[in-house]
Amino acid sequence: MHVDFYAIELFGKGSPYSFDTYENKENWWTCLFPDKSYDEIPNNTIRETFLNKLDEINPDIVIGSSIVFFAGALGIRWAKNNHKKFVMFDDAKPSQVKRSFLVRTIKNLIIHQVDGLWLPSADYDEAYKPLVPRYTLIFHGYNCIDNNLFRFKEKKEMHFTTVTCVARLVPIKNIDNLLRAWTIIEKKRPDYKLAIIGDGPEFVSLNELTLSLGLKTIVFLGAINNSDIPTYFYNSVAFVLPSLSESWGLVVNEAMAAGLPILISNKINAANALLQEGVNGYGYEPLDIENMAEKIMNFINLSVPEKIKMSDSSLEIINGMSYENMGDELLNAVYNLSHEKPAKVSGLARLIINIWHGRYNTAGWNKL
Repeated sequence: MHVDFYAIELFGKGSPYSFDTYENKENWWTCLFPDKSYDEIPNNTIRETFLNKLDEINPDIVIGSSIVFFAGALGIRWAKNNHKKFVMFDDAKPSQVKRSFLVRTIKNLIIHQVDGLWLPSADYDEAYKPLVPRYTLIFHGYNCIDNNLFRFKEKKEMHFTTVTCVARLVPIKNIDNLLRAWTIIEKKRPDYKLAIIGDGPEFVSLNELTLSLGLKTIVFLGAINNSDIPTYFYNSVAFVLPSLSESWGLVVNEAMAAGLPILISNKINAANALLQEGVNGYGYEPLDIENMAEKIMNFINLSVPEKIKMSDSSLEIINGMSYENMGDELLNAVYNLSHEKPAKVSGLARLIINIWHGRYNTAGWNKL
């Protein structure tokens, strides 16, 4: 089966991730507003430009983000008005997002019209199956990375004593409680160091907290070029992420691809698919400082051979979430959808779809 693929990016600026820049190096990838962020463009301009681009491409299947965002809302509008199919990808579980009854009802009505759902892993199915008809195609593998960018040619060494955290320094990442947990660890194992990579509005306050707690083994490295992250991972013995919530947490994939055992909060969605307790790391309740410290200490107290075994397990598990797997899942979905008719749209749903144009929704990115 021959498939032509086109990617449309809306905004070249405005991402909270400093490394996320637009570089037009592919003829199948275009950015509609490469020099602007969403708040610099009127909604009607975004709508008209996006829909016109889809008119130009005239795809058989549109794959877009959650219908909360511009791309998802306008993507399903174009698809349903042109009798084409729409696949929605999402990595947030509905129960994690606070919405009023009215907003939730409208969102669920629109989701009910999709032809396919592309989810990160099978543990999402239970949350999404009630929102779509039984015949809706559900497939997985959405949240993958290029594992080869983080994998080392040589076998990962595990004699290091640095535990590394990579996160934006915002409240939802819960770094303050990680520092409090580290006071327990530092007393027991002062030979271990915690390296924190990332920047954000809490950079100063977290440094001040480190001083007030009297911690001596914390290093704030600030923002690091994304291409340099693998080197820091190589010189680490484990990865830690204590977030209060993560729709997925791709940095967990990156750490595992580098062969790191993971010490992560049980509120990170990636933990459900990627963390095997005691096999490639440990999970903990992020607001329970003693539990967090205990699980980190459980890892630190392992022998080097046991840590090597955990490292190997991380590599083995993440091999199941690769670009190759992602591509296979998508190709199979495209093949299956190509043999189906577009899902029918009710009159009320069509009305709502043609009114709602989406937004740049960053709710929950920085705090609960």
